[in-house]
Amino acid sequence: MNWFIDGITKNYANFNGRARRKEYWMYVLFSSILTVIAIIIDKMIGSPLVVTLILTLALFLPNLAVTVRRLHDTSKSGWWVLLQCIPYIGAIIIIVFCVLDSTPGSNQYGENPKGL
Repeated sequence: MNWFIDGITKNYANFNGRARRKEYWMYVLFSSILTVIAIIIDKMIGSPLVVTLILTLALFLPNLAVTVRRLHDTSKSGWWVLLQCIPYIGAIIIIVFCVLDSTPGSNQYGENPKGL
């Protein structure tokens, strides 16, 4: 849970540095759980996904930031995140990049977070 809390507080719009796989996937897990809860709330109150839309807008920037930092950890530019604009294939490529192991040692984006 701390990975998610850090992602929406101190790293809310932090596009610098690197994010380990654990940080990225724990953030994805908790944001997915919150999205499911928001959908359930919307269904219970009969709204047309208003709560889900608010959550999506609130998490947009942190989602983008943690993905860019994860790409940095694999020595990829944050601009690769734009692949998500390509339906299906772009998302698959980003998932593959996010599953890759960290670049050993330091890279142009900073020290390896595993070593800290």
